[in-house]
Amino acid sequence: MHSMAYGDQPALICELVDWARACGFAVTAAGKGTKYLPAYHDSTPDTVWAHYGLDAEQAAAAGMNARMFNSFLDGTKSAIEMAAVANATGLGAPEGGLVFPPCGRDDLPHALRPRALGGQLEGPGMVEVVSSLERDGRPVYRDLRWGVYVTIEAPTNYAAACFRQYGLTTDATGRFAAMYKPFHLIGLELNVSILSAALRGEATGTPRSFTADVVAVAKRDLTAGTELDGEGGFTVWGRLTTAARSLADGALPIGLAHGVRLTAPVTKGQVVRWSDVAIDEADEAVSLRRALEAQARAAAS
Repeated sequence: MHSMAYGDQPALICELVDWARACGFAVTAAGKGTKYLPAYHDSTPDTVWAHYGLDAEQAAAAGMNARMFNSFLDGTKSAIEMAAVANATGLGAPEGGLVFPPCGRDDLPHALRPRALGGQLEGPGMVEVVSSLERDGRPVYRDLRWGVYVTIEAPTNYAAACFRQYGLTTDATGRFAAMYKPFHLIGLELNVSILSAALRGEATGTPRSFTADVVAVAKRDLTAGTELDGEGGFTVWGRLTTAARSLADGALPIGLAHGVRLTAPVTKGQVVRWSDVAIDEADEAVSLRRALEAQARAAAS
């Protein structure tokens, strides 16, 4: 059995999705909160601490790893976690990447609706991450930086009336509502996964399909011969997309964008492709990825 770790945000999000579906609600969106500004995609281990309000000495004294914390900030970790949720739940991934709309708890049902209805989503049933910062850097009111959420649509007028009567946060129409958890305790909640697996034989979230992928995107103009340094590094960050778009583009997954050299230049903001790098096809991780891609193409044909 493979299981997500309860306490980490993907498992908590999957739990909210299961709850919503079990109640008969259509899931409009699901995801988490984080600290985000567009400039963070360019962040490197040399610049990361200023974004957290720390200096290098304070971070070192606390035992904080610059590359790891930079992957939290530059969008890579959010993309990986939302890919995990999409692949576990069947929710869609935004083809062009996460939008990170600034959004507090009270605005979840309004912002996390399809764009056709005035929200921020490409369509219904999507994963998305909300930012705890407005685009000008001001803090979002009642932000969800440490939490997770699901937005739902009432299947009937009666259910919509219940949303209002029972005090759920709704949009102006009353048909869309949100349920959220304002925190996650990471390792402190892991026993839920352990006991669920041992006593119930159930995973707290597990992949079921190849719905979403995380592709490597250049942080700066990269020349041929540049060695990519993967998650949280100086050269690339991970952007969420659909598995179909990733395969169509021949995109290099972020998990394999480490320790490989470019054979062609890649401009800032461009997706790195398999054809742009010298790859060791005999590497076990590469072989597994190639097998996944072949399986996905066969299923789509």
